[in-house]
Amino acid sequence: MKRTTTFTIAAAALAAVLTMSSCGGKREAEPAAEGGDGCTAASGQITIATGNSTGVYYVLGGGLAQVISDNSDLKATASETGASVQNLQQLSSGDFDIAFSLADTAADAVSGNADFKEAEDISALSRIYDNYTHVVVRKDAKIDSVEDFKGKTISTGSPKSGTEVIANRLIESAGLKDGDVTKQRLDLSKTVDGMKDGSIDGMVWSGGLPTAGVTDLFTSNGKDVEILDISDLEGKMKEINPVYEVAEIPGDTYKGVDAIKTIVTPNVLMVRNDMDEGTACALTKLVFDKKDDLVKVHAAAKEINLDTAEPPKPITLHPGSQKALDELNK
Repeated sequence: MKRTTTFTIAAAALAAVLTMSSCGGKREAEPAAEGGDGCTAASGQITIATGNSTGVYYVLGGGLAQVISDNSDLKATASETGASVQNLQQLSSGDFDIAFSLADTAADAVSGNADFKEAEDISALSRIYDNYTHVVVRKDAKIDSVEDFKGKTISTGSPKSGTEVIANRLIESAGLKDGDVTKQRLDLSKTVDGMKDGSIDGMVWSGGLPTAGVTDLFTSNGKDVEILDISDLEGKMKEINPVYEVAEIPGDTYKGVDAIKTIVTPNVLMVRNDMDEGTACALTKLVFDKKDDLVKVHAAAKEINLDTAEPPKPITLHPGSQKALDELNK
């Protein structure tokens, strides 16, 4: 049964009400007419898989849906999901047409590793912005590193999310084994509630800056929680997947929190390889041409940049997206 919810994007020049479908569904689009510059979107409807309702994917995905609907013959809807792994599985099965994903999960998907039993027939429209790994712990839990997760109750994110992938890899990189950590597979909203009431000792979250749920936690309970520096695990994480990098969460991104190093993962917009080239080209151009509109929806979109549009290997660009980027870089 399909369930729909409605939300409002509160942004000055991009305020709009979008219908969010929680279970997706394949929408057939008519191929673009021949002629022109070969960079014209099809007509019809298109669906976008995003993430948790308090995360950046959800907000930015809604903004992208509005940009597509306002500037092409496509009508786009964005759906709340469990994020990366679920998104790519349902993209491959035809439930969605565009999917937000962390690059490590996308790399697994195109290689047939980890949660993907075979290589998926998908490619990227573009790399967009970076996700910052937030390892947040309650101060009374006495956790100074990921190694200290042993014997603690930790939220590792929604099932089949990119956050869960990263959380499990951090635990592995810290030398912990199955059973050492009591894992709670919770979405961000329930995770924040657990951090507030003390039922969870710590959490892992991978998201853009700032993430609304984390902002809420530090605004209401900042004296009780802190973010850990996990940059020392970069080497071990790279052994698992080479896309991981170290970067800094700037000071005051969250109320009262000083700048701190963490591990970041690029985000990518993924599509199936059977998307026609004209549509992939047009969608890619919209991401860059309408960047300012997306920034009004969420500040993470400031990182969208032609200089960093190439996805990390082994992820490849859709041929239509390659055409768009070649033209935009002229």
